[in-house]
Amino acid sequence: MSDVIDTIVAELAKKDTSGYAGTAKFVIKGEGAVMMDGNGVRAGDDEADVTLTADLEVFRAIFEGDMNPTMAFMTGKLKIDGSMGKAMALASVLS
Repeated sequence: MSDVIDTIVAELAKKDTSGYAGTAKFVIKGEGAVMMDGNGVRAGDDEADVTLTADLEVFRAIFEGDMNPTMAFMTGKLKIDGSMGKAMALASVLS
């Protein structure tokens, strides 16, 4: 596992994911994937209700609150596959 993935897992683990009803996968191009559900965050590449794919810089900006996820999606910087409802529910968890 890469240091980048370890860092993302550690940062996302600080968020309260208990209210998220679903499984989300964050695919960081060139680095790997991180899974998140109501039980927490871990490195992995399992099946998910929603998969978000972007470059590290995009995810970093979203996680730090410098980039709006909706705008990232609308401008093609963030790709979303699967449940759009589950993707929208992530906004409250990540903020």
